[in-house]
Amino acid sequence: MVLAAIPSKFTAVDWLVVAGYLVGTTLIGAKLAGKQATIRDFFLGGRKLPWWAISGSIIATEISAATIIGVPTISYAIGGNLTYLQLALGSILARWIVAKYFVRRFYEHEIYSPYDYAGARLGPRVKHTTTGLFFLGAVLGQGARLFITASVLGVVAGLNPIPAIWLMGAFAIGWTLLGGMTTVIWTDVIQFGVIIVGAILALIASIAAVPGGASEVIRVAHEAGKFQLFDFSTDPSREYTFWCGILALPFLNLAAFGTDQVMAQRIFCCRSERDARKAILWSNVSLFIPVLMLGVGIALYAYFQHRPLTAEETVQLATDKQRLFPLFILRELPVGVRGILVAAIFAASISTLEGALAALSQATMSFFLRQSDLAPDVESSRANRAVAWSKVLVIGWGALLCLMAMGCIELSKQYNNVIDLALSLARYTYGPLLGVFLLAFLARRRDDRGLFWGVGAAIAVVLALTWYPVAGGRPLPLSPFWHYPIATGVTFTVGYLVGRPIGERKNP
Repeated sequence: MVLAAIPSKFTAVDWLVVAGYLVGTTLIGAKLAGKQATIRDFFLGGRKLPWWAISGSIIATEISAATIIGVPTISYAIGGNLTYLQLALGSILARWIVAKYFVRRFYEHEIYSPYDYAGARLGPRVKHTTTGLFFLGAVLGQGARLFITASVLGVVAGLNPIPAIWLMGAFAIGWTLLGGMTTVIWTDVIQFGVIIVGAILALIASIAAVPGGASEVIRVAHEAGKFQLFDFSTDPSREYTFWCGILALPFLNLAAFGTDQVMAQRIFCCRSERDARKAILWSNVSLFIPVLMLGVGIALYAYFQHRPLTAEETVQLATDKQRLFPLFILRELPVGVRGILVAAIFAASISTLEGALAALSQATMSFFLRQSDLAPDVESSRANRAVAWSKVLVIGWGALLCLMAMGCIELSKQYNNVIDLALSLARYTYGPLLGVFLLAFLARRRDDRGLFWGVGAAIAVVLALTWYPVAGGRPLPLSPFWHYPIATGVTFTVGYLVGRPIGERKNP
């Protein structure tokens, strides 16, 4: 394997930094866990957590290793620039819509997930369908993110990806078991801080490594056209355009923040509807991280103009573009700082993973819970059994996600970069989920008869759009980002046309 050609420079001091982060976060999480007496405590944090902590948790969950490692490759590449930031337009718009419309619907009654709402509006079969879509999307997407981090650790720290996967899985499971969503949210707040510090250090270190510093970075980047921010091209095959950001990305982000339990579960932990709105809107701070990492990619472009890649490193980067930033870490960063950056990568991965474990466990339990089990004063013996089963499910889902991450070792060979891998796996479920919820929001509801056809048709369309070129067909002139509005539209249209208004009966 080519990876072995470059020996790891990760020292005992770096490992001590990473260990200090893991142990310190575990101790703080245990101290803040509190008593998890009921399912409400375990999955909603008793609805007593401050909005700013929940906002920090949303950010830490949103920022994965794919952002820290993958985004620099975008601005570093030949022809790369800042146009990736146009996608933030869709993210900002989607968070505003979720805060204004989704939150109000979700707080009409005490529920635990968006799927409870969909079931209440459209029937129990819809709840099961949306929960199943969430299971599929979470296993695929979170497994991919876990694999991404493990592969990075293989480059920087010399770890075999498989032990790295299980190490991160063990910590995510352990932190979730400590205190359910209370521990998840408070450890996420810590990890948000680690991620911010790591991203800032990465930018400072990459600029400092360039002979001539910031002025030289600016000169080289300007000559290469890397400061271009807007692209108003109407070519649908281009991914980072203004129109893609403003028209396609809102669908992806509406699904992520409003229908994906991994993110939406945090909304339900807030003390009030007002706090939930603030948590979502303030989570826009997360957009600061891609800005920093794009800056890192630009600085690395200037750095490698002065200090070109060696033959071994060139082969490494040709094999896997995500190794760009890890190679720089090994080349230039001093002892200790490497450890901080690896801790930031750990933080990004584990925060996302532990949130997924809590969400998957809760969604599974929702199949078996009765409404009386959700009450804060539920009988203690029944509550204890429910919490115990929830913890068993956390362990089971954790093991499954680790196995999925191992499967991604082969799957990743079909994609050019980790951003493509992570986002491609969500295309099959996010569009159908959002289409279902748009139907649920209609004032005049439709029954569920059309949704099964709509969801099936949407998934089939995405499969065709994704795999037709892979199977040898002519490449389709369509960016994968447009798959989200297409799948949403197919689900909504078929569900509306085939379904009947609720309450309408067939003539005898």
